[in-house]
Amino acid sequence: MASLRAFGAFLCVVFTFESLAVSHVSAAEGPYFVKSITNVTVSLGRDATLECVVENLNNYKVAWLRVDTQTILTIHNHVITKNHRIGVTHIELKTWYLHIREVQESDKGWYMCQINTDPMKSQVGYLNVVELPISVPPDILDYPTSADMVIDENSDVSLRCAATGSPEPTITWKREDGELIKLPNDTEVSNITGETLNLTKVKREHMGTYLCIASNGIPPSVSKRISLLIQFPPSVWIQYQLIGAYDGQKITLECHSQAFPKSINYWSRDNGDIIPHSSKYVPEIIGDNYKVHMKLTINYLAPEDYGIYKCISKNSLGDMEGSVNVYKIPHPNVAVSTKMKSAAHDKTVDLTYDAETGSTNGAGQKGKPGKSGKTISSGASDTNHFHAIERGKFIGLMFLTSIFARVIWFQ
Repeated sequence: MASLRAFGAFLCVVFTFESLAVSHVSAAEGPYFVKSITNVTVSLGRDATLECVVENLNNYKVAWLRVDTQTILTIHNHVITKNHRIGVTHIELKTWYLHIREVQESDKGWYMCQINTDPMKSQVGYLNVVELPISVPPDILDYPTSADMVIDENSDVSLRCAATGSPEPTITWKREDGELIKLPNDTEVSNITGETLNLTKVKREHMGTYLCIASNGIPPSVSKRISLLIQFPPSVWIQYQLIGAYDGQKITLECHSQAFPKSINYWSRDNGDIIPHSSKYVPEIIGDNYKVHMKLTINYLAPEDYGIYKCISKNSLGDMEGSVNVYKIPHPNVAVSTKMKSAAHDKTVDLTYDAETGSTNGAGQKGKPGKSGKTISSGASDTNHFHAIERGKFIGLMFLTSIFARVIWFQ
């Protein structure tokens, strides 16, 4: 404090020209500090502001000084130092601010706010400068990071993602299509953390676009797309290899194929002739990534259309085919008509009636004459036979009813 007092005496000499212009004011009526200067801590390279609040300044002046170097920085509205990073502002001659832009390690120390009264009034505050790590948003490095890949099925692959930033970024892997990532231990996860994504014995299901996402809490996060392509020869699968159809029917043959690189797909007959698109034959190919759904619609089957149809898939790694056998079956309307006629024929009965005995010969004795030598049509014979049966049922029912009534009456 002794050094501060000596320095304060030095400043009084500097302010002499100002003091001569100020009329004498008693201590009670003169300016005073409202509150102490708050110590300030800032990061290296940031801006700092020290605050000094006074009352009743009247015609007095406020100055800012650097204590350790005994340097006058500002007097009232004027910057005295040649340091271009120093500035001064005030609000209504009450609140005075010392501004230090882009603080350096050398700016650390004590600063004084002084009023040129007699005796001089002053107070000090401390500026602390700390070296904190600079926050830098993440950035993905192109060179170490994996590019798009094309590899064979059942191979091993490692995808790498390198990023910079402060703090050090965290790397997260996801599939762009939202599908789960298949790991070597047969588990499936929605995302995985780490600079490297290792996949062993990759299958066609691993094919797709993977996102490498780097984040460190400083926005924005960044990502890079890495396309993984798995190449393999065609494979063909047919659900219905036998199809029964009849003349004039419209049918659709279906075949599923998988291949990468993209395959050439078409239908042919058993003799190798490719089936072109026409009003009768309508081939259709529906593609989805490495999967292909092949259809062949035959609008009107003719006798020459029965036989073997082949769906063929070819790419640079090989080819494969599947076959569908279309065989003829009876037309459903003709089959129903034949069955109805057969059933009607099976129900035809010829009965021979004997006029003398009143009996009827057994069923199936077609056109066999009785003793009278007369043949009765099956219709008349059926009617008589039906009436006889009905009369027998009626008589039996009446007899049972009579017995039942007697039992109840005599109880």
